[in-house]
Amino acid sequence: MKKTFVLDTNVILYDANCIFHFEENDVLIPITVLEEIDQFKKGSDAIHYHAREFIRLLDSFSGDSLVDGGLPLGEGRGKISILITYSDAPEVLQAFVEQKPDHRILSAAIQYQKQHPRRQVILVSKDVNLRLKAKSLGINSEDYYTDKIEDVEKLYRGKRLIEPVNPALIDQLYSPPFEISAAETEVEQPMPNEYFILRNNNKSVLAYYNPWSRMLERVDKTPCYGILPRNAEQTFSLHALQKREIELVTLSGKAGTGKTLLALAAALEQRQNYRQIFLARPVVALSNKDLGFLPGDIESKLEPYMQPLHDNLGVIRNQFKEQDQNHKRIQEMLESGKLEIAPLAYIRGRSLNNIYFIVDEAQNLTPHEVKTIITRAGEGTKIVFTGDPYQIDTPYLDSRSTGLSYLIDRMKSQTIYAHVTLEKGERSGLAELASNLL
Repeated sequence: MKKTFVLDTNVILYDANCIFHFEENDVLIPITVLEEIDQFKKGSDAIHYHAREFIRLLDSFSGDSLVDGGLPLGEGRGKISILITYSDAPEVLQAFVEQKPDHRILSAAIQYQKQHPRRQVILVSKDVNLRLKAKSLGINSEDYYTDKIEDVEKLYRGKRLIEPVNPALIDQLYSPPFEISAAETEVEQPMPNEYFILRNNNKSVLAYYNPWSRMLERVDKTPCYGILPRNAEQTFSLHALQKREIELVTLSGKAGTGKTLLALAAALEQRQNYRQIFLARPVVALSNKDLGFLPGDIESKLEPYMQPLHDNLGVIRNQFKEQDQNHKRIQEMLESGKLEIAPLAYIRGRSLNNIYFIVDEAQNLTPHEVKTIITRAGEGTKIVFTGDPYQIDTPYLDSRSTGLSYLIDRMKSQTIYAHVTLEKGERSGLAELASNLL
């Protein structure tokens, strides 16, 4: 049975090209959705960009057929049409007292289903509450999951523990040239830039698979701009963050595992190899209050969102005495613009050539936003995404649909990409206890 997908506004604001992702089925846009999109045309955030792109896309379809009968979306795809005339469904009026756009979209889906009983009508929404309302009224409803991964628990972790291994292998990695052909080891099907803990009883070694030489190389625990890695995962992270051949790095893990701190320390250590260091994070409003509720000018409004990045800079700075050149250099880099901390939206239009670019809290980005950032990378640029897929602050993302999880899943086999999942919290014993128990 051919399907008709009725789109909610948030699906379009999530992906301007969503209408092309329903295969041979038809797409229906209630006029209420266009009214809502009109409110998002102005602005610099991703949702405003998607609103403008979708309006331009609809405008490219000409003729009255867009309203009456629909227009084909292309070979192998169905039609798109706009539903203009519909009234509040009795079921909706009876179930919900308040009249709101969500309920009008529900009414549109119900009316279309009644008019086309031989069609399967499905409401598509990123709003779980609207999906539940639709199902309670007998309307099929689905999330928009074109770019969702199947199972976040099976997501690539970037590291493996292999035991027991031949003790001779461990000894060989501790002897010059500190590498061995991966084909001669117990490591099966290593991924490019994957890390390993090779262990036999009390003997162990940290190793890295070099995809260019196809060798297992020993990884040493070395300090990075005053920050000494405290566990194997942090050692792996600093190795990936400093290796020039690896142009894209993702670090995931719960709060306190050191993701942002390690990325910043590596950037400072590598400062001479890059024109500039960018440290950015998406501005996600807290308690449903946007920046307008905060006092002061734009810099004052943004300060609470950027403060965690300054805190990590302070941790690194405090590794040195005030008279130490490494301590003074951080402030000098901030003042000269060599090190810049800014909201992620501010990088639009910027040239990203020979930049060490760190994106913090990347779990709050959609796959499209992640793609937009990466595709801006010029020659000599290294991009690092850090975040926790389980700590998402935006209402229409979850651990399976966040851009961070999607990026890890799609990039894992690429030679210029490395990922490490950090598991052990190193902030403090109290923080680790709270993270595990509360």
